[in-house]
Parts: sequence; C-alpha cells; structure tokens
Amino acid sequence: MNDTPGWASPGSAPSEGQGAGTPRPSEPVDGSSPAGNWSSTQPPAGQWSPPGAPGTGPGAPPPAPGWGGGPQGPGWGSGPHGSGWAQSPPAAKPGVIPLRPLGVGEILDGTVSTMRAHWRTVLGITLTVSVVAQIAITLVQRYLLPEPAAIDPNATGSDALRQAADSAQSTLVSSVPTLLITMIATLITTSVLTVVISRSVLGRPVTLSDAWAEARPRLAQLLGLTLLLTLISAAIMTVGVLPGMLVGSAAGAALVAIGLLAALVVVIWLMVCFCLALPALMLERQSITASMRRSAKLVRGAWWRTFGVLALTWLLTLIVSMIIAIPFSVIAMAVDGGIGSFLTDGSMDFGWPFLIVSGIGQVITATITYPLSAGVMALLYIDQRIRREALDLELARAAGLPGYDTRS
Repeated sequence: MNDTPGWASPGSAPSEGQGAGTPRPSEPVDGSSPAGNWSSTQPPAGQWSPPGAPGTGPGAPPPAPGWGGGPQGPGWGSGPHGSGWAQSPPAAKPGVIPLRPLGVGEILDGTVSTMRAHWRTVLGITLTVSVVAQIAITLVQRYLLPEPAAIDPNATGSDALRQAADSAQSTLVSSVPTLLITMIATLITTSVLTVVISRSVLGRPVTLSDAWAEARPRLAQLLGLTLLLTLISAAIMTVGVLPGMLVGSAAGAALVAIGLLAALVVVIWLMVCFCLALPALMLERQSITASMRRSAKLVRGAWWRTFGVLALTWLLTLIVSMIIAIPFSVIAMAVDGGIGSFLTDGSMDFGWPFLIVSGIGQVITATITYPLSAGVMALLYIDQRIRREALDLELARAAGLPGYDTRS
C-alpha cells in the first residue's frame, strides 16, 4: 500500500459475507446424538444459564442493559425502541475526518480542520503563490494589456454593433493573460494542498517542502488535464453557438441563445463527471485519460450529490470573495481618486494606488478560497472511494490503527 500521498490501487470491496474469515455456526459436538440433531433432554424454558455465570437461573434478577447483563457499551441490550442492537461504536478518526462515508458538513469541517491543523503549510503555499500571481497580473494589466475600445454612447445601427464587437474582443484579449496566470496559480496550490489533505486524513504531519516534493512531479500532467478540460468546454460551446451565428438575423440570435444554453448544460454535466480527475491523478498517480475515467466512475450514480457539494462550495467561495473584494475595491477607488469619475461617466482608468490596494484584496481572497476549493475536492474524492471501495479500511491500516493490520 502506498500512503504518501496516495493509497491502495483502485479496486472493489469484497462482497458481503464472502470472506474467508466469515464466522459460521459450529457443528454439534455431543457424541450422544447425530450431528445436526438437538438432545432429547432440554432444560425448562427460561431457566438456562451459561456455565459458571453467577447470579443466573431461577429467581435471579433481570440482567442490566448490555451484552451479558453487564454495563458494556454497544451490544445486545435495552435501547429506546426495546431490546436489540444498540448504537454502533463511532468510526475511527486518526485525522481530520472520521473514516466512514461523509456528509456535506463533515467535508467542509474537514477542510477547515486541515487549514487549522496545518496552517503554516497551507498559509505558506497559498500566500506565496497568491502574491507572485497577483504581482504578475498587476504588471500585465499596467504595461501589457491594450487600451479598452472606445464606446460612443450615441452610436446606432451598424456602428453600435461594431463598437460592441470591438469591446467584447478587447475584453476577451485582456482577460486571457489573467486567466492563464490564475490557472497556473490554482494548479500549484491545488496540487500541494491535495497532498496536505491526504496526510491530514491519516493524522500525519506534513511540511511545505514535503508537500512540494510530492506534488512537483505531477504538475505537468495537471496542466495537461486542465488544458484538455478547457479545450473540451470551448469546443462544446463553439458547437452550440456556431449554427446561430452562421444563420444571422433575429432567428440566428434565438438559435444562438438556445445553443448556448444547451452547450452550457452539457459542459456542466461533463465538468461534474470529471471533477475528481485531479485528486485521482495526484493520489493514484494515474495518467490524464485514466484519471478522467476514474473520476467518471466514482461520480457515476452520485452526480447530483457531487453537483450539490460543488455548487455549495462555489457559493461559499463567491460569498467570501465578495465580502473581501467589495470593500477593497471601494477603498482602492477612493485612494486612487477615481471614484468620482467612475460614478459619473463609468471611466475605469485607474493608476497604481488602485492596482495595489485591489491586488491586496485579491491576495487575501485567494489565500482563503484556494484551500477551501482544494480541500472540498480532495475530501469528496476520498468520500466517494470510501462509499464505493471501502477505502476507510485502507486508510485505517495506513494510519496504523489497532485492529487494522496489513496481514491477511
């Protein structure tokens, strides 16, 4: 078994009741009667007691709740619904999560617990990558991006359409460098934080250098996986809107809207199916296509639950981003002196003060949201493997818990 950072190779849990160690009823040992027959002499009803058990038999007080009448914990005894099996013992928890199928709250709690338990490592990687990425974005915005296309508010007809197209093209060109830098920063932080999560589940310490050493060999494949998923999404969106753009006129606009909606549905469905490819690639050390197949297999039958967890995580990330970004943006415009022109004519020609203050807000936002997204993704992957492949047993063995030895 490989537990740094991955675990056992993919496989299915044994079927219930088919293991070699499954207890079976013993054969009768009384030589006075044939095997499988009861003795002709039976004790009176309600008066049998185990040999050597004191305080049992006729006239003995009723046993206390618990197995054998003792004060033991879970077992056969009285419960809130009468006699029967009491509550099962809690699952083992060597690290930040209990080793059993997780609820949504436990996934989020495990993510926050990891951030608290390994805050030096988490803060070190997220803050470093966020600062470097934000400096690069600020320099690109200041020196490399072209000036936004001029818009004449009084333009009509073909002039208005041309200006709108020029503005959309300028916005797209300006956003590409920022998206690329953000994507690379996300890849680095997510890969390292996935290693941190895998160690924290086992209750093991991890340093930033250890996590980086584990994640670095996989960065090229992570980049290839991200680019492949991006190209798939772009191709689907293009196929959706292209027929309407070729038709033109009002009918073409309606066809573009319908095609865009349909393409968006397909993209969301595929991205949820492949959302666990990144942790599968990191923790199982699989290839790009194999990790995508693994993700689709793990999500199969649990698409809506996976979508719900991802949507909730996205909503929480959006709320945190807005809480931090809005005040910093207002402060940045006030410090730069451009808030008046922005409110009057919509001008967004800001200088260095605006870029610096807003950049600080973006760094704080990324430092909080990167671990949240990476942690939820890694724990969702672990949860699906626990549900489908009994990964909890492998994790318990890797954590060295008593009763989970590696010998068969």
